[in-house]
Amino acid sequence: MKISRLSVAACAAVATLSLGLSACAANEGGGGEAAPAGGASSGSASLTGTLSGVGASSAATAQETWAAAFQTVNPDVTVNYSPDGSGAGRDAFAGGGADFAGSDRALTAEEASAASLSSSRCADGSAAIDLPIYVSPIAVIYKLEGVDDLKLDAETLAGIFKGDIKTWDDAKIKALNEGATLPSTNITAVHRADDSGTTENFTDYLHTVAPSVWDAEADGEWPFPGGEAAPQTSGVVDAVSNGNGTIGYADASKAGDLGVAQIKVGDKFLEPTADAAAAVVDASPRDTEGRSANDIVVTLDRKAEGDVYPVVLLSYAIACEKYEDPAVAAKVKGYLSYVASAKGQQDAVATAKMAPLSEELSTEVEAAAAKIS
Repeated sequence: MKISRLSVAACAAVATLSLGLSACAANEGGGGEAAPAGGASSGSASLTGTLSGVGASSAATAQETWAAAFQTVNPDVTVNYSPDGSGAGRDAFAGGGADFAGSDRALTAEEASAASLSSSRCADGSAAIDLPIYVSPIAVIYKLEGVDDLKLDAETLAGIFKGDIKTWDDAKIKALNEGATLPSTNITAVHRADDSGTTENFTDYLHTVAPSVWDAEADGEWPFPGGEAAPQTSGVVDAVSNGNGTIGYADASKAGDLGVAQIKVGDKFLEPTADAAAAVVDASPRDTEGRSANDIVVTLDRKAEGDVYPVVLLSYAIACEKYEDPAVAAKVKGYLSYVASAKGQQDAVATAKMAPLSEELSTEVEAAAAKIS
C-alpha cells in the first residue's frame, strides 16, 4: 500500500491534530475500524497512482483526514495535499502543477474559463468548477497578559489592523470592554505574508462592514504597510503565540490556547462557533453569472445579523469539469465526491472542528463532483 507524505505526517502528529487512529492504522497496514461510509466507502480497484492537490492551509487538517480515509479504501492511490496557501493552489492548478486546488475563495468566472486554463490538466475547451467543501469561522486571536475576555466591533478591528489604533488602552477598545483593565501595551497586528484566502475573507468582512475605516477592497494580499507578516496559518498563530500585545486572524480550529475575541454582530457579541459560521453560508445568495450548473459559488453575506458569525471562510475545491486524462478525472471525482458527502464532512468535523455543509448543499456538491469526467 502506498502512503502519502501527508498521511504519514498526519499519523505522526495524531495527538496534535486528533486524526483518527483507525485511519492511521489502516494506512500503515495495521487494520483498524471499518472503512468510512459515503464516497470513501466504495474503494475502486481501478483507482491507482498519485492525486495531487495544493492550496489553502486553513483546511490542512481536514485534507489530512480526507486523504487518510480515502486511501484506506483505495490502497493503490496516494493523495498528496500541500497546504501552501490559496493563491499558490490556484496558480498550481491553472498552470498544470496540481490535479485540484484548495482555495478560500472561488475562482472568478473569468479565472474559471477554459481560456485561463490553457496549460492546466483540463481538457481543451473545459472550464474549472468550484465546489464548496469546508466552512469555518475566522477567529480573531490575541495574546495580551491579564486580558482573558475581549470584545471588538468591525470598525475597531479595522482600525487595529490598519494601524490607526496603536495601543490596547485606546479609547475605542475601552468603550467596547467596560470594566476591563486594558494595559498601555503596544499592539502588534499580525497578518499573512502570502496570498491567502483567509486574508481575502477577513478583508472582505472589514471592507463590507466598516468601509469608512477599511477603505481597501477585499484582497488575498495584505493591502496596508506596517504590522507583522507571517507565512500561512501556522505562521500567524506562532507569531501571535510568541509575543505579547499581539493580535491576528486564523481559522478558528487553529486558535489553540490563544485568546479569541468576540465580534459584535447587530447588538450582540458572538464567538466564532461552527454553527454560527454555517448559518451565514446557508443564508447567503449564490453567484451564478457566467458559471456552469456545476460551478457552485456562494456570495457570503457579511452584514447578516442574528445568531450568525460573518467573519467566516468558505473553502472550495477547484477542479476541471473535464480532464485530459481519464485516470486523473476518476481519482478527482472519487476523492471530491467523498469529501463533499455527509460522511466526509462529519469525518473532518471530528478532527478539524469545521462546520459541516448543510444536507442540501452537501448533496448538491456531491452530485456536481460526480459529474467530473
